[in-house]
Amino acid sequence: MLTATPPLLGFCAYSGTGKTTLLTRLIPVLNRNGLKIGLIKHAHHQFDIDQPGKDSYELRKAGACEIMVASAKRWALVHESPERKGDPSLEELLPHLSLSELDLVLVEGFKHEPLAKIELHRPSLGKSLLYPNDSGIIAFATDIPPGEKIQLPVLDLNNIDEIADFIKDRFLN
Repeated sequence: MLTATPPLLGFCAYSGTGKTTLLTRLIPVLNRNGLKIGLIKHAHHQFDIDQPGKDSYELRKAGACEIMVASAKRWALVHESPERKGDPSLEELLPHLSLSELDLVLVEGFKHEPLAKIELHRPSLGKSLLYPNDSGIIAFATDIPPGEKIQLPVLDLNNIDEIADFIKDRFLN
């Protein structure tokens, strides 16, 4: 199991289940509790965080393999790796975060990585559970509790406070 300081907690589910929606509601609740949250999100496709016409985009397209854009309020690092064949692992990505400044790192996607995860499940989507095939799953967040007996905590996907309390109790006490 992948562990780190600060603690890591993944959120896994099939595409369209609502991982990003849940996280955009959860992070402010954790922030209100005084927690500094980092996040690593997996993308299944090529993506750009910069736009054509912007200086940083043009410099990267000109051949710079890393571009850091910085201002008084934020900075971003873009690293090009055209020779890479597969996705980077969490172990490779974590050192790029300011880990000493964070209380918790949330991970969206990376469902095949060996870390503690909450599985999001919406039975209405007709998808099977990732559990029990993933031993890292420690709880479910679902909009309809499963009919069968599951030996893990079942959280209400629509109750952000319940999910936040579970995370604080399990990872931050």
